[in-house]
Amino acid sequence: MGTLLMARGMASGACGMAWNIDRAEDVKTIHDAYRAAGSQLITTNSFGGSRFVLDLHGRAADVRALNLAAAQVARAAAGDDAWVLGDVGPCGDFLEPVGDLTENEVREAFRDQIEALLEGGADAILVETMSDPAEMVCGIEAALSCDPDIPVIGTYAFQKTANGEFRTMMGTPVAEAIQRAVDAGAKIVGANCGAALDLDDYVALCKEIAAAAGSAHVIIQPNAGAPRQVDGAALYLATPGEMAETATRLLDAGALIVGGCCGTTPAHLKAIAGALAC
Repeated sequence: MGTLLMARGMASGACGMAWNIDRAEDVKTIHDAYRAAGSQLITTNSFGGSRFVLDLHGRAADVRALNLAAAQVARAAAGDDAWVLGDVGPCGDFLEPVGDLTENEVREAFRDQIEALLEGGADAILVETMSDPAEMVCGIEAALSCDPDIPVIGTYAFQKTANGEFRTMMGTPVAEAIQRAVDAGAKIVGANCGAALDLDDYVALCKEIAAAAGSAHVIIQPNAGAPRQVDGAALYLATPGEMAETATRLLDAGALIVGGCCGTTPAHLKAIAGALAC
C-alpha cells in the first residue's frame, strides 16, 4: 500500500492514512486493483492507525475518523464477496521493561483503533508485523474485547539468525511466538514481511509455523523476495511467476491463506491467484 501511494504522489514520511479521507478515491483504486487481480482478502490502509503512530504526524485526535474511513474505503472495494481485514500494525515503541509503554496503554490504543475499523465494515482484524509477543497479545485481546466473535489473525515479522534459526526482532523463536498468539485467541496465525528473507526462507518458516499452530490456520504473506539496495532504495525483485510458484509451495508447507507483503503488486497477486485457481 505504501509503495503504491507513493507512486501516486505521496511524499516519503507523510501520513498515508490521511489519504483515506483526503484522497479516498486513490486508496480505493489501489484496493480495486488488488481485488481485480483475484485477492479475496482486502487489507485496510490503517497499518499505522494507533494513536501512538498517528501522534507522530500530529493526528492522534483523528484515530476514529481515519480508521473508520480506511475500513469504509476497503469495504467499498471488497463488495459482498471479499473479506475486509482491519489492519493493525505495531504501536511504534517498546513495551515495558524494554520501553516505557504499559500493556494497558497499548491495549487501549489498539481497542480505539479496532472499534473504528469494525464500525467501518471490517470482517476480521489483522494484527501484523509484530516482533514482541506481548504486543501481539495486546492486539488480539483488544480485538476480542470489541467483539468476542470476530476472527483475529496474528502475524509476526521474522528474521534469520546467523545459525539459521527464525526469530522475531525481540529474539523470540517461532514456536513460542505462535503459541502466544494462539493462546490469546487468534484463529489464524503466521508471518508477513521479514528481514532479508528470500522466498525459500518463507517456505521453511511456514513449515515451522504450521508445526506450532495446532488447530489454528496458517497465513503467510512473503515479501517479493529479499530486498536489494539500488541507488539507496530497497527494491523487491521477485517476479510474479516466482511469487506464484512460491504460493503453491506454501500451501504444500501447511498454509491455508497466502498473499504478499512488501513489494507485492497487483501483478504478483494476479499470478498467485491464477496459480491457486482462486
